[in-house]
Amino acid sequence: MERRDVDDRFNTPICEEDLEDGEYPPSNQNRRQDNKLTDTHLTADDTGRIKNELDKLQDTYKTAIKTMKGANNQLDTEMSRQTQTKWELEHQTKRTNDYEAQIEKISKDIASMRSHLKMINDGCRHCPAGWILMNSVCYYFPFMDSSGVKTWQRAREFCQMYDGDLAVIDSKDKENSTVNILINNHDSSKFPMGFWIGLRDVHEEGTWKWLDGTVLVEGYWNDGEPNDINDEDCAGVYPNENFFKAWNDVPCGVTMKWICEKAPTSTN
Repeated sequence: MERRDVDDRFNTPICEEDLEDGEYPPSNQNRRQDNKLTDTHLTADDTGRIKNELDKLQDTYKTAIKTMKGANNQLDTEMSRQTQTKWELEHQTKRTNDYEAQIEKISKDIASMRSHLKMINDGCRHCPAGWILMNSVCYYFPFMDSSGVKTWQRAREFCQMYDGDLAVIDSKDKENSTVNILINNHDSSKFPMGFWIGLRDVHEEGTWKWLDGTVLVEGYWNDGEPNDINDEDCAGVYPNENFFKAWNDVPCGVTMKWICEKAPTSTN
């Protein structure tokens, strides 16, 4: 092709009619827009596939809701069972505590009856009326209000009138038996009153001694006792459930109940 022919082609004018007839080629921008429209068009297969996916999601959702409801129901049932188990445990614990309290009371009653049994079997024959035979010794406990209260010295003189003296509690068995007698016969509505025993602080020696002259070896003092406040030189025993902590030192001039002891006498 000659150069002139090429130049003539480019120099040939384009008429408006030619554009309307579509003879002029479309631009690149128009072609890109057509491709976009073609790409966003959904076919019937696409619609069906999306519908199937939605159905599956709905089925999965329904299954999850059903599973969650079942789990909640099972949780409610288990919580109800645990609540009943807790109630039963509280009930059984209360029953156990009641049984333990009954056993403790019965044990104390048995100990009291044993001491009274000795008094019935032997006391009338070996101890004066109103005295109790315990640990092979006759004891006197002035529990009645009419007996009054006395200072340590007056209480000792009372015991000596009956050929006895204030009690010597020099063993664990004697201490346990004595405190049990006090607990079982003490009026709990009143302030726990002490009972004089035959133990005092000897000033010149600074030592606690029994009236029979023996030095105290094992004491059953309450916590912090003896503290010797206000010349507390005489000892008293109290109805303390822990009999290992039942003694206090008290000023000898204070008035309290007392415990006498004496050897049993034969009726022969």
